[in-house]
Amino acid sequence: MPGYADALDELQQILATLESETTDVDQLADRVQRADVLIRHCRSRLDDARLRVEQVVAALDPDPDGS
Repeated sequence: MPGYADALDELQQILATLESETTDVDQLADRVQRADVLIRHCRSRLDDARLRVEQVVAALDPDPDGS
């Protein structure tokens, strides 16, 4: 699976293809399915990054109650 930036680039290419007047109907379902896989991958990467950031921030705060 590509990294986040590469997946995003591929998604943008797929979107440009789908928006074009010359979209091949035979490839439409394959491109939409690939976009779905890439979107899920990007969301997972974002969720992982968010969790890691939250863990770092929590480790910096010695008092979890904030007082």
